[in-house]
Amino acid sequence: MSAVTFNSVASQSSVNQGFLANPSGALTRRGRLARTVVVLSLSVVMAAGFAARSGAGQTVVQGISYTTVVVPAGATLWSVASAYSHGDVQAMVEAIREANNLPGYDVAAGARLRVPTK
Repeated sequence: MSAVTFNSVASQSSVNQGFLANPSGALTRRGRLARTVVVLSLSVVMAAGFAARSGAGQTVVQGISYTTVVVPAGATLWSVASAYSHGDVQAMVEAIREANNLPGYDVAAGARLRVPTK
């Protein structure tokens, strides 16, 4: 005759424990340090990504100063731009249009224009 005995002591099963080195689920000091380093490094990477997308770190454009000019009779936008330009007159025409929100290239005599100076 054979006898079957059952051990009544409750034991933890190692089934479904995954890769845990400590089956109780508590992290050791080394584990907590590793988790902190990983979380901080991911936070730094995400912050750098957001900063790059928002334009942080780009070159700062110097402030532009303006001179107010009253357009004389018979003057055109081109003649005003050529009087204040130190090179490219077409670029100065576009800068004057942008500074004054002009829809076209026509200016009226007596109009006050902001002319960018460098």
